[in-house]
Amino acid sequence: MSGFLLHLLRHGPPLRTGLLLGCTDEPPLDAACPKLLARVHALAVERIVTSDLKRASVSAEILAEARGLPLSVDPRWRELHFGMWDGLAPATLPREALERFWADPDACPPPGGERWSDLRSRVSDAIGGISDHTLVITHAGAMRAALSVLTGLDHRGVWALDLPYGALLTLRVWPGDHLSAQVIGLRAEDMG
Repeated sequence: MSGFLLHLLRHGPPLRTGLLLGCTDEPPLDAACPKLLARVHALAVERIVTSDLKRASVSAEILAEARGLPLSVDPRWRELHFGMWDGLAPATLPREALERFWADPDACPPPGGERWSDLRSRVSDAIGGISDHTLVITHAGAMRAALSVLTGLDHRGVWALDLPYGALLTLRVWPGDHLSAQVIGLRAEDMG
């Protein structure tokens, strides 16, 4: 079985950067970001899937229309929900609480926020519904969760990857009882 290609694209810069945006529905700085759209314009994909948050979905709509491809909106591709920290700058948060979260995001999630394992679970469910060459426009946390689900890397392993705005991660995915993948490529020049 040859599997399918899964292209994960981090949205372009939001209007405000440097914040834990999570589920805050921040609009994109430039919905038709030429660099972002050019990066994926020639990918051989059969459909586009996007997070429902505007910083991803607005560009996805432009790209799907330009390519004449079907577009699905799937909230499972949202960023990690940072709860009470959502929309705040990390420097404004209690340092010890933030350090505990980065060290163990399951035992120490943000107050009222989502655990790392919950993000992995919903992204795993989303991947399980894909069977053809697909481009997903999403968020850095969801991309890292997908990589963790598909390769077995823990949060420390995937959080070590730099995924700036516009980063494109390509994986060959083999479906089945236990999803697995091979990393094909990563383009991570910052567009922010």
